[in-house]
Amino acid sequence: MDYIDITLLVVSGFMAGVINTVAGNGSAITLTVLMATGLDATVANATNRIGVFAQTLTAVLSLNKSNRTKKLTKDSVWFYWPTILGSIVGALLASDFDEEKLKMVIGFFMIILLITMLLKPKRWLINTDSSKKKKTPLNFIIFFVIGVYGGFIQMGIGIMILSSLVLLAHYSLRDANIIKLWVAFIMILPAFLIFILSGKIEWMPGLVLAAGAALGARFGAKYVLYHPKANTIIRYVLIAIISVAVFRIFYPMLAN
Repeated sequence: MDYIDITLLVVSGFMAGVINTVAGNGSAITLTVLMATGLDATVANATNRIGVFAQTLTAVLSLNKSNRTKKLTKDSVWFYWPTILGSIVGALLASDFDEEKLKMVIGFFMIILLITMLLKPKRWLINTDSSKKKKTPLNFIIFFVIGVYGGFIQMGIGIMILSSLVLLAHYSLRDANIIKLWVAFIMILPAFLIFILSGKIEWMPGLVLAAGAALGARFGAKYVLYHPKANTIIRYVLIAIISVAVFRIFYPMLAN
């Protein structure tokens, strides 16, 4: 690596750390930069897990120690099990998935989310509804599927977790984000171990990326997540990120 590569990795890691802490899909940035430094897609996908581990660990350690945060941390435990199981399956099957077809499915899913955000913002700008059951078979299945995808490619996983927690479990965006950070951290652990054992991780660029990601995650957790207008900020960030993600997925097809 030269100084340009190092700078790109640190800056992209910081950006992804902030984005993943308050929304998701930051891996779209880091995967692109890792491949720009000369890594092929498979190695970049594995190496990216170092940054994801660093930013999720930093984010959960940076959360305020309030009673609300403690309650949401406790709530998050139930969501660990389906995502851990799914993450193991996804990491083991990573080499057998058709990545392009999977991206298409995710692209259509994101279009639906974008439509609901623009046309039905009240569905997203809600307060946490404690009367709604969280521990349902549907939520277990949804989070298992999310875990499979996260174990496979990681990119966009935060958006999936957030949307499921808000639209299905009826958490506010801010509360859902706290649960999302814990679920994302727990979910990365088995997948990260599997990728380490696979021998496909390039540690030097991965650790440089992780340094930037950790800084970005701390900034997002400390200065954005607990902002008084966090729900509104997160919604606008999600709209911007999903719009870019949809463009990146479908533009190459339309251009051809």
